[in-house]
Amino acid sequence: MKLTTHLVSAPLHTPFVTALRTATHVESLLVEVSDGEHSGWGEAPQVWKVTGDSLAGSQACIEGPITTALDGLGPDDLTEALRRVQGAAVGNFGAKDAVDVALHDLAARRRGLTLHGFLGSTTDVVRTDVTLSVGDADALADAGKARVADGFDVLKIKVGTDAAGDIERVRRVRDAIGPAPRLRLDANQGWTRRDAVTVIRALEDAGCATELVEQPVAAADLDGMAWVTDRVSTPILADESVYGVRDLVAVIRHGAADLVNVKLAKCGGLAPARTLLELAREHGLGAIVGCMMESHVGVGAAAALVSAYPTTAVNDLDAAWWLREAPVTGGIRYDGSLIHLPSAPGLGVTGLTV
Repeated sequence: MKLTTHLVSAPLHTPFVTALRTATHVESLLVEVSDGEHSGWGEAPQVWKVTGDSLAGSQACIEGPITTALDGLGPDDLTEALRRVQGAAVGNFGAKDAVDVALHDLAARRRGLTLHGFLGSTTDVVRTDVTLSVGDADALADAGKARVADGFDVLKIKVGTDAAGDIERVRRVRDAIGPAPRLRLDANQGWTRRDAVTVIRALEDAGCATELVEQPVAAADLDGMAWVTDRVSTPILADESVYGVRDLVAVIRHGAADLVNVKLAKCGGLAPARTLLELAREHGLGAIVGCMMESHVGVGAAAALVSAYPTTAVNDLDAAWWLREAPVTGGIRYDGSLIHLPSAPGLGVTGLTV
């Protein structure tokens, strides 16, 4: 098998602003694994503020230890290849994710199956929420109305920059969009435990009907997140606190959250993501599948996973929707809140547009 990397930079149609960063482009490393006849695709996004993964680091990991680990393996040795990818280096979850997905994609194509079909699903449509970037109350209210008009009925509001102002911003969005669309909040670790309880209780008392609150406190503060979870009625979703199995076990033991957000670029690909989803289900923990700022390749893989492993709430897979144009041909297609999976083999990606 031959591994080839492609650096891509794709502009967003609207800046994406969170408590951690502002993005105007998707900066990613696309990986192509070829058997000489078929090519499988994967993606390693640059996520300095969450995983610490960079494009240069992911490229070096893929072209170095991962390529070495796969040397001598044929395209039919999927299980062994996936095992070697995970053991090739410490960390480097984006690089592992990209190659893991590309290997799955290649295996599906060699069998003439879609990726979701290869994973055991016949469902070719999944739903996503859409994120409202951090902004003032007026901007958020306008964005909320615009996204509802675009066909989204689950909106995620980025908060965590100012606890007192967050209450007003969320209330303004709820007033602007009416009672029907669901609202969820993502603090990206931006609150203290006391601020989190204050904000969430205030919104509960105001009848804002918040579906869930994602990562209200620092990732390592499981005691703090458990403290918040015990004191509010709104479900708490762990995101940055959970990369792999050990992290999820720690969250479960602490009673730190009601749900977990599984992301391929955090855990290292489809194989570990399936393990996390199964573990969460076994312990009665809810789950969604999310994404980083990725293109149609990374989001397409996550959507295929959701198709085969249904989650307990609408998933967070809007990243590619923000792109002005796709850096690849083929793949998933958005229609409001619906993501249509391809009918072509694998991820349905046929090549680069840049």
